Amino acid sequence: MQLGVNVPNFGPGTDPGVMREWARIVEGLGFDLLMVSDHVAVTPDVAVRYPEPFYEPFTTLSWLAGITTTLRLGTTVLVLPYRHPLLVARMAANLNQLSGGRLVLGVGVGGARQEFEALGVPFAARGRLTDEHLNTLRKAWREEADDQTSAIPIWVGGNSEAAIRRTIRYGDAWHPLRVTLPELRSALAKHSLPALAPRIALRLTTTPINEPNRIAGTGTLEQILDDLDQLYRLGADTVLLDPYHGDPEETRRPHTAWQALTAVATHWRNPS
Repeated sequence: MQLGVNVPNFGPGTDPGVMREWARIVEGLGFDLLMVSDHVAVTPDVAVRYPEPFYEPFTTLSWLAGITTTLRLGTTVLVLPYRHPLLVARMAANLNQLSGGRLVLGVGVGGARQEFEALGVPFAARGRLTDEHLNTLRKAWREEADDQTSAIPIWVGGNSEAAIRRTIRYGDAWHPLRVTLPELRSALAKHSLPALAPRIALRLTTTPINEPNRIAGTGTLEQILDDLDQLYRLGADTVLLDPYHGDPEETRRPHTAWQALTAVATHWRNPS
């Protein structure tokens, strides 16, 4: 099982120097994957959690591809209805080729109503548009008939039944976000999925969290390592650790996240 990190590409503490250091640390600790978020118009409903500066994901990942060597790079998640699908197909294919086949395209329907309005995209149609765009992506890559484009994995983000159905129809892996282990077990018992690649929290505490609805990846180091072991046993191919918890001021204090990542990287031993 591989481990990745969701790196903030937004917020008051984020600039090129900080993002370069994020990449250096994530790669240096031996993680397998670095992913970033997506917003185009930072409307008020977006800015509460993901304020400016917000670095566009394809641009950012292209830059990171040039300063890393082993990391896979990806989006968690690209809001697919925001861009024309043929543009996404071209950008993804080019980035995958230029990075040596390192791209993972995580996609989702999005949920920021004001941002959809600012971009002129109908919010109520976002599910249908996502399905149509996924179909167009697959078709465009088939027509390219290139090993690099056909190898781009698509992870479908979201925790809903619709996201699971979308994964089964179009995706290479289900990419649920910040879930509990019981929720994952229940979903996996009901559905046959192509692969599992969850994004879990990473919040290290000094005392155990004993709540029944504890989000995976939160608690003591022992709890987090046990969560990873259980995810491995559930068949997860990759687990993405998300050290950002919604307060933009966290981006001014990246060392807290770096310490937690160092602890996990030091003690985690891949059972495979």
